[in-house]
Formats: sequence, structure tokens, C-alpha cells
Amino acid sequence: MNKENSIILFNGKKVRRHWDNEKELWYFSVIDIVEVLTETDRPRKYWNDLKVKLEKEGSQLSDKIGRFKMLAPDGKLRETDVADTETILRLIQSIPSPKAEPFKLWLAEVGYQRIQETEDPELAINRTIRTYLQKGYSPDWINQRLKSIEIRKELTDEWRERGVKEETDFAILSNLLTETWSGMSVKEYKKLKGLRKENLKDNMTNLESVLNMLAEVSTTEISKEKAPQDMKQNIDVVMKGGSVSKVAKDEIEKQLGRSAINNEDIEEVEKD
Repeated sequence: MNKENSIILFNGKKVRRHWDNEKELWYFSVIDIVEVLTETDRPRKYWNDLKVKLEKEGSQLSDKIGRFKMLAPDGKLRETDVADTETILRLIQSIPSPKAEPFKLWLAEVGYQRIQETEDPELAINRTIRTYLQKGYSPDWINQRLKSIEIRKELTDEWRERGVKEETDFAILSNLLTETWSGMSVKEYKKLKGLRKENLKDNMTNLESVLNMLAEVSTTEISKEKAPQDMKQNIDVVMKGGSVSKVAKDEIEKQLGRSAINNEDIEEVEKD
């Protein structure tokens, strides 16, 4: 089975999954999840009955369910219902099963924490620091990462001031900025490092991170000076800001005699 299609074990039972390269999402077999949580010997019937019940209740969960060919027990590829992680978590909330209870408690805890963090943002910062420390990042790297988050927020705030509202537009500008200074789209950059759902910035070396921050802070300052009025002008500013970092990258590479971009993830090159 290739890396896009694999099986994971959940409570000792197999759950089929598929990686969508375009959407960068894992999709899991709904039937397998239902079987694990309910321990029924007729998971397909249970799922069909649950879909009918949810539709009667006005739930839109079924609209989030897709279809994909997965390897069946008889060794053949057969279409089955699949869902991404978010939809699976919503589905779990609809299943009255003791095995689903730990997930429900976890979701309630996470929701409560997020409410607290909305009231006191410092809690979110502290949680972020703890998470990075648990993953093995050094304090120096964490401080730099937090600074990069601050710089990124200043850039997105500036874009909002200049009329950027749609998430797709933010994504277009972000991707263009990365492509301008690094020579790669975000997807190509992640592929180079062997990443999927992992955050690209969490896997940049110190040098890559500094170059990215230079691109972002340059774009912010140029935008403040030029005051772009539409998407076309914002794109022009992004390319100017990204070019500042590209010039620095090219000069560093000239002095180093190698690429400034490491093709390994941060776990291999920067962590303690």
C-alpha cells in the first residue's frame, strides 16, 4: 500500500485512511470508525441508520462525507464513505458509545480552553511554548518562532487594512511571497522537506526563518509606504517585499556555496 493510502490501528482495530495531496488532508473510512466505536458486527447498517437519523435532525454532517476507493477485506478496491479529521470528530459526538466518551471529554476540554484563551490571550502563548518544549524545540528557537508569529500578524493586519478580506486572497498572497523569496510555492517547499500537515515554519532552519521574516517585514513596511488599494497592487507589493529577501538569500548562497534552504525537516537539523 502506498503512502497516500494506509492503515492505522485504533484500539487494536484497523482504520483505513487516504492522504489527499491537493487538500493536504487525511480522509478516514467512516465504516471503520463506526465499527471501532460501536463494536457492532454490522457497521455499514449502523452508519446508514445514523445518516437517516442525522438528516431528520437537520444535521449537515452527511454533506461533509465523501467517497473514495479503499482496499476492502476481499482485497479489492471498493468505494466507501470517507471523512476528514474535523468531520470524524463531529461524527464521534453523534455516536452514543463508551468508546466515544474519551473523545467527547477531550473536545469539551479543548473548547473550554479556547474560551479561556479568548478572554486571556497570554494563556494561548503559554500553551504554544509548552507544546514546542514538549516537541523538543530549544528555548532560543521558540523565542524566534514567537517573533515570527508577531511579524506574520503585523503583515496580515496590514493586508486587512488594504482591503484583503477573503481567506483565498490571504493564501494567494502568502504563497506568492514564499515563492518570490524561496523560488518555491508553499506546497513545493513542504514537499521538499517531506511535510504534509506539519507547519512549514515549524520546520524551517534558523536561516530559512530569518529570510522568511525578512520577506514578511519588508512587505509590511512597503505596504505601509505604498498603500495598495486592490489585490493587484497588493500582489505588486508582495513581490517587492519578497524580492528583498531573495536578494539576501542569493548573496548568502554565494558566500556559503550551497543552498540556504535545507531539504530536511527541523527535527533533524535544529532541535536539541
